[in-house]
Amino acid sequence: MITLKDIARECGVSVASVSKALNHMPGVGAKTALRIRECASRLGYLPNAAAKALKTNRSFIIGVLLKDDDNHSLLHDFFVSVLEHFKDTMEEQGYDLMLLNRTIGQRTISYLEHCRHSNLDGVFVACIDFSDPEIMELAGAGISLVSIDHTYPGHPSVYSDNEDGIRQAVLYAYEMGHRRIAFVSGAASSVTDKRHKAYIQAMRSLGLPVEPKYHRFSRYRDIHRTRAETSALLALPTPPTCILMPDDYAALGGQMAIREAGLRIPEDMSVIGFDGLDFVSYIHPRLTTVRQNVELIGREAARLLLSHIDNKDTGGEAAAVTVPVSLIRGETVAPIS
Repeated sequence: MITLKDIARECGVSVASVSKALNHMPGVGAKTALRIRECASRLGYLPNAAAKALKTNRSFIIGVLLKDDDNHSLLHDFFVSVLEHFKDTMEEQGYDLMLLNRTIGQRTISYLEHCRHSNLDGVFVACIDFSDPEIMELAGAGISLVSIDHTYPGHPSVYSDNEDGIRQAVLYAYEMGHRRIAFVSGAASSVTDKRHKAYIQAMRSLGLPVEPKYHRFSRYRDIHRTRAETSALLALPTPPTCILMPDDYAALGGQMAIREAGLRIPEDMSVIGFDGLDFVSYIHPRLTTVRQNVELIGREAARLLLSHIDNKDTGGEAAAVTVPVSLIRGETVAPIS
């Protein structure tokens, strides 16, 4: 195992200088510090985690809590895409990630107990039900926490601009000539509520009637239920001409229902998704969708959590960042004269 002494001997400096350079502390010239860090990398030096934790009073481990309404969080394209960029940023700062669960061995424990058992420095939360009592308990326990699309008192958060995404989708459909625009929403949540309200506001701002029959309830990532709800829309005496789907993955079910009804996309029925994940670019016709910036969401979440870990005892209001979305004009919305 490579030690600080090995690096000091290789570079011809003191062990103290090596320690300062590797921890980016003052007291070592910039060129010397760079030479030391390059030497450490070349020799394959890795700091001892236990010694580092003892010295800094940190574990350098972050808990990850992903939870959707089907408990298939690691299959949730949006959550996992955000997590990937969050992970990259945290690892750059020397942190490891640990998935939070409610079991250790044969014992069932709470999320808070798991955090304390593992001495976690902070938690990343992305889920559907932010009112889960165990997550509420965790947020109130004084552990640094960052959440996506929800704010817990005293903790930073990152929001994707869901409202603007729906507004852009409705406006684009309107500009393409559509007046009967339906909305298939995801599972009940704060995000779903925001999107539904934005749909109503956008329709009214354009002078379009908000027809209850054009709002159907599905779930996120649920192909089968979205397929059924789309079929119900198509069976209406006056069906819509454009349907906003819960997300890109669920939109596959909607598109299936449209084709099963003998209709073409977009010639007979237009479709707009939400998320803008990579796989939609490989589907024909290419899905028109609202793109969420998963890279920026993940990196902002990491930046805010790192700042909160460093400054959580200084007081003040925690930051909330809103990340813009963009409309990706694919091939699933046709103009209506």
